[in-house]
Amino acid sequence: MSEMLSEAALDQLFRHARTYNAWLPKEVTGAQLHQLYELAKFGPTSANSSPARLVFVKSADAKARLAPHLSEGNRAKSLAAPVTVIVGTDYAFYEKLPQLFPHADARSWFVGNQPLIDATAFRNGSLQGAYVIAAARALGLDCGPMSGFDAEGVNAEFFAGTTIKANFLINIGYGDASRDLFPRSPRLAFDEACKIV
Repeated sequence: MSEMLSEAALDQLFRHARTYNAWLPKEVTGAQLHQLYELAKFGPTSANSSPARLVFVKSADAKARLAPHLSEGNRAKSLAAPVTVIVGTDYAFYEKLPQLFPHADARSWFVGNQPLIDATAFRNGSLQGAYVIAAARALGLDCGPMSGFDAEGVNAEFFAGTTIKANFLINIGYGDASRDLFPRSPRLAFDEACKIV
């Protein structure tokens, strides 16, 4: 049986973690991004479908390609972030199911069933984006997830000719708590958001 994480770990992952808008000028390395993925990939998805496809926008050239597709309020902070992750979803994820779910013919569950493909891809790709945030925080990185961007423009720029579509973006780096960090917004209480039945 697993043991509960320490209070410090819970603080780092949840209670003290924030959405950052400003970044310290400290690099996030390729090795760190590999380490991040090696953690995030283990989060569960239905039938191990794993539809997320991640583009780590790190170079100046790639940032210049992304910039025109960001909303005005997200442009400066994304350009300043060491990395912006495009969390994409592969809507042909089921083609990899013989590799990822070899003990059943899971591919046949999806072929020709577009509503099931769309729902499964979006739901599980979104879950995997959340795992990226958790993995980044576990590695001591800060995150700034956002949805203010032109998805069609990002798709054309980064996913042209593929079955992948952008879902959301995550800035990743070392957050600067001295700038643009808003007070934590309220959360719903248990009784407002939950029922035990």
